[in-house]
Amino acid sequence: MSAANRGVVYKGPGQVDVESIPYPELALGKRKCDHGVILKVVTTNICGSDQHMVRGRTTAPSGLVLGHEITGLVIEAGRDVEFIKPGDLVSVPFNIACGRCRNCKEGKTGICLNVNPARPGAAYGYVDMGGWVGGQTEYVMVPYADFNLLKFPDADQAMEKIRDLTLLSDIFPTGFHGCVTAGVGPGSTVYIAGAGPVGLAAAVSAHLLGAACVIVGDMIEERLAQARSFGCETLDLTQDGDMADRIEAILGEREVDAFVDCVGFEAHACGCNHGKEAPATVLNSAMSLTRAGGQIGIPGLYVTEDPGAADEAARQGALSMRFGLGWAKSHSFHTGQCPVMAYHRPLMQAILFDKVNIADAVNVQMITLDEAPQGYADFDGGAAKKFVIDPHGSVAA
Repeated sequence: MSAANRGVVYKGPGQVDVESIPYPELALGKRKCDHGVILKVVTTNICGSDQHMVRGRTTAPSGLVLGHEITGLVIEAGRDVEFIKPGDLVSVPFNIACGRCRNCKEGKTGICLNVNPARPGAAYGYVDMGGWVGGQTEYVMVPYADFNLLKFPDADQAMEKIRDLTLLSDIFPTGFHGCVTAGVGPGSTVYIAGAGPVGLAAAVSAHLLGAACVIVGDMIEERLAQARSFGCETLDLTQDGDMADRIEAILGEREVDAFVDCVGFEAHACGCNHGKEAPATVLNSAMSLTRAGGQIGIPGLYVTEDPGAADEAARQGALSMRFGLGWAKSHSFHTGQCPVMAYHRPLMQAILFDKVNIADAVNVQMITLDEAPQGYADFDGGAAKKFVIDPHGSVAA
């Protein structure tokens, strides 16, 4: 099958365009990809980690087709695909995983050893992640389909809940993973750093896991209001004041049980210095504000190279952390990509059985493929929305 295809392409710092791109083939370079499928993309989401590239804060090359949050309809399957069929509606984990290597067999699909010649782990449309074509497109190829894809049990039911289910490819599992690795459970007190889509997904996840109190900190009031809309306490980090004092005013204690960093390396200082970048500030706050013996989940992205950093050390990914404090308090730190397949099926069930309304919590806004550049601009401007691209007009208004 051959057809036209279009996608969102990174052109350089601050610029993305929608362009014609090649229609995908079941091929890996010059050899056939008999274990892959071609999808007609139903929804594909703009992610905060995409913004790091678009802002010029990575080494992403011009011409990269963006997008790693993909939900689609199978329209062609390779010869060796046994369990996924044309007509299946599926969620695509943003991690590309072979299912055969040591790490995949241990469930560590975020660091597959066979899909990226440069380093463990791969993703669609992302810098240094294997060169795979992204999915903010009309059509995309997905390898290792039987292993990677989550088939929705009823396509009609799934389309009714597609605004929620589209979030299974990344941010809902990522937020949930941040909470799991931070040790969130029934009765926990939790601090979520950042009220972007992943931070809001983490806050929802903390509630789903039984947290007693979830506090969300951010510098944009619209995002904080979104967190309050589903029962979170909030801290406006543009205001002066000791963080521990402000947490004590909410909890009656100066520390939380669990801390989740949903900000990453583009963090800013708090209070009167909130306009100044301070890439280690969230990590240092985590050690200060988490109780002794507590856990710190770090789904926020940290990079090995940041060409836009304010100092030479940060350009190499070297941050000024007070690590001795974390050691003294016996903290556990949990980093790295979320292994989406560890969570996407149970979170799908939570959505299908109406146990969680993740789309409302992160404020999903549907846009067309041609509206994607404006979606990137609005997201970068701090909009309290999760922009979901509908390339073919498949989703009912």
